[in-house]
Amino acid sequence: MLDLIIRNGLVVDGTGSPGFHAAVLVHGDSITVHRGDSSAFEAARSIDAAGMVVAPGFIDMHSHGGLTILGSPRQEASVHQGITTEVYGVDGISHAPFKTAQELSRYMWQDSGINGYPPLPAKWLSQAELLDQYDGKVSLNAAYLAGNSPLRIWGVGWANTPATPAQIENMKSALREAMEDGAWGLSTGLDYPPGAYGDTAELAALAEVSAKLGGFYHTHTRKSLGVKGVMGPSEEAIEIGRRSGSAVHLTHYRQAQQGKGSHHQWIDLVENGRNEGLDVTFDVYPYEYSQGMVAQWFPFWMRERGPEGILEAIKDGKVRDRLKREIDEADFRDKWVTGFNKPHNKHYEGMQHLEIARIRGEHPVDTLCNLLIEEDLFLTAVGRGTNPHTLAAFVAHPYGMIASDAIHFGEFPSPRTFGTFAIVLSEYVREERQLTLEQAVRKMSSFPAQRLGLPDRGILRNGFKADIVVFNPKTVKANTTREKPRQLATGVEYVLVNGKVVVDRGVHSGATPGRALRRGKRD
Repeated sequence: MLDLIIRNGLVVDGTGSPGFHAAVLVHGDSITVHRGDSSAFEAARSIDAAGMVVAPGFIDMHSHGGLTILGSPRQEASVHQGITTEVYGVDGISHAPFKTAQELSRYMWQDSGINGYPPLPAKWLSQAELLDQYDGKVSLNAAYLAGNSPLRIWGVGWANTPATPAQIENMKSALREAMEDGAWGLSTGLDYPPGAYGDTAELAALAEVSAKLGGFYHTHTRKSLGVKGVMGPSEEAIEIGRRSGSAVHLTHYRQAQQGKGSHHQWIDLVENGRNEGLDVTFDVYPYEYSQGMVAQWFPFWMRERGPEGILEAIKDGKVRDRLKREIDEADFRDKWVTGFNKPHNKHYEGMQHLEIARIRGEHPVDTLCNLLIEEDLFLTAVGRGTNPHTLAAFVAHPYGMIASDAIHFGEFPSPRTFGTFAIVLSEYVREERQLTLEQAVRKMSSFPAQRLGLPDRGILRNGFKADIVVFNPKTVKANTTREKPRQLATGVEYVLVNGKVVVDRGVHSGATPGRALRRGKRD
């Protein structure tokens, strides 16, 4: 007897091919797609999907939920959009490998404003030990990238100094071990120290190691440290692919601001790279609101000594005077702050930074410093970081995938955390018809699976894993807004992860069948 059968739905299998009516049979954690009469099949449970779409579970190519899910294993913001696998270790910020627990703790502290803290003492150092934290304990599958910041700490330390040949070899060895333990590729976040201190040659050397083991280069490109011009950061990424022989994936890729060139420059760079014979792809989130660490507002010289160095520096009046000269007040505009933990600061949740400064009667830089001291750096900020007029060109482009860049804490996160995949289906497909349903599902399932190298997910095909989403194409909707960003998506009626029902008639079942997906290993 089958465990479950889904009947009467329109199967959109993830390949981009037209949908067709069929039954999806679930046996254990695998599926069979059966066309024709399915009445003879017996199953422990049957789902009637009449009027609904049956698709592969969605794969989020960029999520900052890798630590927060350990404390909130249901990850409801994600599963209610149909996400069954999330990619962690993005922006160069992975949480393995480390030599000591002290270095891991220090690193998690530095980046707590974007990844949060785990709810318990970290009990891992290696990539393998980290991946063990997820098996059967969370509602989603986890796929990890190896970030270049931990690699640089491993080989060089925290300092802004060039890596020696011997240090690069140490980093390559650590990366090779992480890949052998199951990482899917190399990620960089070239606005985040200490990974930001790696130059083009260093990054190409690491990307070559990843590529030889079947991985790819997933990059948040740099905006400073010597890369000039509007397209300079992305051109550096293409050059790293060219030198290393690695596939290049440009993450949260879009025209960042109006008046900064034409969006065709961004699109042309990807297309020209592919015309050259390079394997270049990108992902994009379909909102104009970006989000990042408040501490990222500081210049690099403030962040060279790690989190302790930041806290020490911002208590110094002379440092504050220098910051007031170097930070333009315009940098604070249209940015709201979230993630407050101290009870006396909770009333600032979701307020504009300049408004908080006005209420406190402080210079905006003093407010920035004082709040980070009070909150031990654990703050994040949201603002308009994308040209909304050109966003659809990236969402609809055939070389682009969908990714949320989700940050799963704070009362006022970017709407992208709760709405990314749902708004693609509701606005970009149903309302504006900028994508067909089949194109959108492919961008959220088989295309990211192909980019990662997942061998048996992302398509509804015989023998593939039973990661499935069933949604109503007429009602699926993102309900998140700027004012109320923590609203779950609706219209996703069922979600299966590894054959287990995680969302049942639109309600989370409490099941935690997620696994760590390990490169080179079939689960």
